[in-house]
Amino acid sequence: MKPAEGVMTLAEMKEFAGFSASTQRYIRRSLDIGLDRDDAMARWSRDLVEAASIRAQARHYDRLPDIRAMVPDDSGLDAVESFLGPLITVSAFDLGQQRITSFSAYRFLYERLIGAAVRPWLPGAFCAAAALPHLHPELRRKLLQSISEAAATASGWSSRQPAFYPYWVEKVEVGALPH
Repeated sequence: MKPAEGVMTLAEMKEFAGFSASTQRYIRRSLDIGLDRDDAMARWSRDLVEAASIRAQARHYDRLPDIRAMVPDDSGLDAVESFLGPLITVSAFDLGQQRITSFSAYRFLYERLIGAAVRPWLPGAFCAAAALPHLHPELRRKLLQSISEAAATASGWSSRQPAFYPYWVEKVEVGALPH
């Protein structure tokens, strides 16, 4: 790993650490489902409601391979309709779970679910999903206010793939640590 890569990884870790505990949990769960890392149901389901939410999320995330394959190479409008529709639908599901409460958390998750090439499309997909009527008006307001002018009007985006993918870490009892 080059020094610059290490600095970027630490910056990604710091960004993740700044999210609320419920947002961090939802991102890890989402990555397990979306990247098919682990048995999300066994790891994340605490009750029947959460189990139903995980099953619904898995159904929505079934579209991710197609979305990854359809990310437009440029800003041409030819492929936008077939790409943005599914991206907005999946995004709307995630925002509706009320665990992704800011653009930065949304961007963090979707850069990892889809890849760096999706960055130019995230502000538009986020704003569209955040403005949909299935969300409570107060949540819509909070989400839409969370996107900065810089993020909404960026003239370019990094093509560097994310380096830090948060993962479940088992708790270790203090008494079990070697002295």
